[in-house]
Parts: sequence; C-alpha cells; structure tokens
Amino acid sequence: MEPVYREALKLSEQGEPYVIATVVQTKGSTPQKAGAKLLIRKDGSGVGTLGGGCVEGDIWFAAKEALRRHEGPEYRDYYLNEEIAARDGLVCGGTMYFFIDPVWEPETMLPVSKDIVGAYEGRQPVALATLIKVGSQGGTLGTKLFVHRDGSSEGSLGTEERDRLAAEAAQLLMDYGLNQQVEVADGSELFVEAYTTPASLVLVGGGHIAKAVAPLATMLGFRLFVLDDRREFANRERFPEAEDIAVADYSTGLEQFSITPNSTIVIATRGHNFDDVALESAARSPAGYVGLVGSQRKVILIYEELLKRGIPLERIREIHAPIGLDIRARTPEEIAVSIMAEVVQFRLNGTGSPLKLPEKQLMRISKKVQAGRAEALQAD
Repeated sequence: MEPVYREALKLSEQGEPYVIATVVQTKGSTPQKAGAKLLIRKDGSGVGTLGGGCVEGDIWFAAKEALRRHEGPEYRDYYLNEEIAARDGLVCGGTMYFFIDPVWEPETMLPVSKDIVGAYEGRQPVALATLIKVGSQGGTLGTKLFVHRDGSSEGSLGTEERDRLAAEAAQLLMDYGLNQQVEVADGSELFVEAYTTPASLVLVGGGHIAKAVAPLATMLGFRLFVLDDRREFANRERFPEAEDIAVADYSTGLEQFSITPNSTIVIATRGHNFDDVALESAARSPAGYVGLVGSQRKVILIYEELLKRGIPLERIREIHAPIGLDIRARTPEEIAVSIMAEVVQFRLNGTGSPLKLPEKQLMRISKKVQAGRAEALQAD
C-alpha cells in the first residue's frame, strides 16, 4: 500500500485526479486479501495490484470509466466462480468485495496522504475510515474520517455512531497497520485502515539460528536489525540483509533501534546469562512480539528472575518462550521456519491449525465419484 499512497501524495500535490480501488473484504479462497490497493491515474496507468486476472481488469476498466465520466464511488463484489477461474487459471471459489473511490479534489487528500506516508516513514500511526455502504441513516458514499494516534480526527462518516465505531476500531488497528470492515446498526458499513511504520524484526544474538532467521524475515517483508556484543557475529558480511547492526551490550543495545508495538524481537544469544539480560531489556520495550529461543527449564529460571526484577506478570504472559511452533524442528533452518511461522501467526491472528482438507470433505468427494461411476455403469 505504501507505493499507492506515495503516488497519491505526488498526484495530490500536482492537483491531478485519480482513483483508488481497494479490496475491502474477502470470503473463502481469493488471490488477494482486504487492504490490497490499485491506484489508477488519469492516463489509465496504475500503481499496486488487486490480485491480477480478469477481476482486476474489470476494476481497472471501471476506474478508468469513472475518471472519464466524472462518476462517484462504487461498491462491487465478485464471486470467483468456475467461469472466472477458467479465464484466469484460478481455483479459488471465494468472493471479493471492492470499493472504487475516485478523488476529484486532490487537495483534500493532500494532508491525509502526507500523514499516511509519514506513518510509513516512522512518524505517528494514523487511520482512515471510509463509508462504503450507506444504511438507513443516510449519508454520502465515500465520506471519510481521518483518525490520529492521540484520538483527534478530521471529517465525519455522517453519524456519531459511525464516527465512534470507526475511531474505536482505528485505535485497535494502528499498532500493526491492519484493516477491518465495521458493520453499523443502521446497516451501513465502514472500512477502517491503519497505517504505521513497516514491521521490524530485531535479532538479539547473531548465532546460527539468527543467521537462518534473517533471510526468512526479509523475505516476509520485515525490516531487519541485528544486535550482538561480538563484532564477529554482528557485521555486514554475516547479515547482508540487515538495515542496521549494533555491537553493544544486551542490556542497553536495543536503545540503538526504534522499537515500536510493530516490532518483533527474537532472542537467541549464546548463553543463559545473556538471554536473561536480553529478555529483560526486550520485555521493558514496547515491542508487540518478544520471543526467546530455549528449553522450558531455561524459560522457567529466567521468568523467576524477571518477576524478581519487577517485570509485571501480564507482560511475561505476552512473551513467546520457548519461541516457535511445534514442528519438531532440530536444525537452525528448521527452527527458523518454526519461529517465523509463529511470528506470522501472531501478527495475522492465525490459529496455527493444519489447513488439510477435513475427512468429511474427503468422504463427500469419494461418494460423489462413486455415485458418478455407478451412473456410468447403469448408462452402459
């Protein structure tokens, strides 16, 4: 989304109209999830993606037509049926909901775009709520409420209830830059999007596990930072993916990085005493995810020390230790997969359950095939 809003800022500064099309909801299996965006310029070119294929083509065409005809916002849904799947080579079967939002007065979006880009660059997180369906209380499709971290806001969604619900959702979404569709009692619907600095991951300890985690983290879109008290384990040759590297004591080294609720800290130092100090420092930080590599026995001993040093029990409950999902990982590479799987699960509020097709679905398929064979035999 960042390239979309950088382009929106540029066009707004130039006074050029444009359209932003957004996936506001999905059901089932779809090529993109809520929050995906495509900006279409007046000349028909674009920035971003809605997942590709004929659905994106249809939305792109609708956006260009809206610019040509000077039309207003539009809410659309697409069921990815067999016909669409055949055209695009997809096997999805879900439903995608889009909001096509022309911007005819770019100057009104200029301060909003500036603040959103600023949030991506590390300034205060912000959120934008849009009225995507009008309910019984009326209102204008596409009206917006812009919410700041301190609770202040500009604009209105047409009713006090909508504004209140949007502001409440915004505060919950800001830390991780998430989005949410909000249904209101009058039947109206809001799409609330939060924007913050890109997710970062700090590796505390530069050993074998950290080296295996680093490429996975960057592949998943995390800004990577490394801390170790030994220069031979914290350098560019060892961690070419890192945005910044600090050689410092574990008790104070995190102060060299910007730690926010959108930060992940993974601790894998060379010994119990160092893990102890590093985990205390991480626990006192605002990082949303803190994890420690080690055995349950080591975790128990360290937790006892942290409680004695005044770390609140509630904060300790938030720590992921031992870190990772149980996949029977043994090698550094397997442990890295286990760690990053749990980090992604935490950020996306996943369950960690297998996605394997349930037995009842398999039996349904088997019965269907058997019935088809029986019919074929009877026809013969």
